[in-house]
Amino acid sequence: MTTHPLFDITGRTALVTGSSRGIGHALARGLVEAGCTVVLNGRDQQALDKAAAELGGAEAGVHTAAFDVTDGPAVAAGIADVEERVGPLDILVNNAGMQNRAPLLEFTDEAWRQIVDTNLTSAFLVGRETARRMTERGHGKIVNICSLQSEVVRPGIAPYSATKGALKMLTKGMCADWGQYGIQVNGVGPGYIETELTRPLVEDEKFSTWVRGRTPAGRWGRTEDLIGALLYLASPAADFVSGQVLYVDGGMTSVL
Repeated sequence: MTTHPLFDITGRTALVTGSSRGIGHALARGLVEAGCTVVLNGRDQQALDKAAAELGGAEAGVHTAAFDVTDGPAVAAGIADVEERVGPLDILVNNAGMQNRAPLLEFTDEAWRQIVDTNLTSAFLVGRETARRMTERGHGKIVNICSLQSEVVRPGIAPYSATKGALKMLTKGMCADWGQYGIQVNGVGPGYIETELTRPLVEDEKFSTWVRGRTPAGRWGRTEDLIGALLYLASPAADFVSGQVLYVDGGMTSVL
């Protein structure tokens, strides 16, 4: 059995931010398995080296680039370095993100700036720098990792939801500005996904019961559930799809 050519991304070069673990690492694995050359990004070189080795290392076309995605000059230097060492980027996955759970009345100025910089500003900085190069080449795929909370919110995560809602609109804005240059920009919106970071919530039986009850699929998502959506949006099959967010949430956003 062969893959339909519309879904073939063999030989493409992709950068995945925040990919030393969790969702980012799973998405990077999916791209490697699809035949892409993949650059892992984070701030900890040791963690990146370990993550790259888990995906097969240089022999499997896996590279690393340690730079701070919230720092403009670092991003500019990092993207230039990646394209010089690895090659022109065809695919960018803006995955870097964080969560900080606290009542909104107690949320500090510093915590607010940190979550906005990590979840939103990073996508702007890396997206802009990569798009400057993609526009010259006349093609490119950018996939921003949004969230179920781009649409809905629950107590204790208002700042996170604010950043993810803004990321949804940034995705649409990038589409509006860069579509004329042959770039498609879309988002993937994960629901409740089991990762190292969410394990305490998974192990909280009261919370897990709520998640399973609110999700038509009746379970927590797995990181591998997100790979198909990314591969579709990164492929020629999505050449006329832009400005959209594909929610991979077991149906949660569709029900009351």
